[in-house]
Amino acid sequence: MSEREILIIALSAIAVLCITSLVIALIAIGRYRDLFRRYDMFMRGRDAESMEEFILKQQDDIEELKEAKLADREAMRVMNRNIRSSIQKFGLVHYDAFEGMGGKMSFALALLDYTNTGMIINCMHSREGCFIYVKEVEAGSTYTPLGAEEKEALERALGYIKD
Repeated sequence: MSEREILIIALSAIAVLCITSLVIALIAIGRYRDLFRRYDMFMRGRDAESMEEFILKQQDDIEELKEAKLADREAMRVMNRNIRSSIQKFGLVHYDAFEGMGGKMSFALALLDYTNTGMIINCMHSREGCFIYVKEVEAGSTYTPLGAEEKEALERALGYIKD
């Protein structure tokens, strides 16, 4: 091959390379314009609000939510403490304290909290009146002896006896 043919082949290769580069550049410019258009729309935001303002508002909202979460968590702790000390269990037994009184007008009522601490109320009805006795319950047991009805009411409250 002559030098002239080699030069023509080299120039042809360079021309093909330039045309390919030009096509690639035109495609890149088109993609850049499309990307810039989408970026511009993204940065405008809604109602002409800038993206920076939108992000700052979102951060403020997140901080408020974190503070509210901490306040809610503390309120739940307080409620949990209060619930544990409230009456959660009870046992009720109706009985006839004095034979022939015409029905089971007397009752024993056990009221306990989460730790099985509370009281037993015994109300005995008779013709002469009503007598009410209260006995303390500490961790499921009492210091004073219990009558049969009081013991049954306590066992019902503790869940030993099911209805």
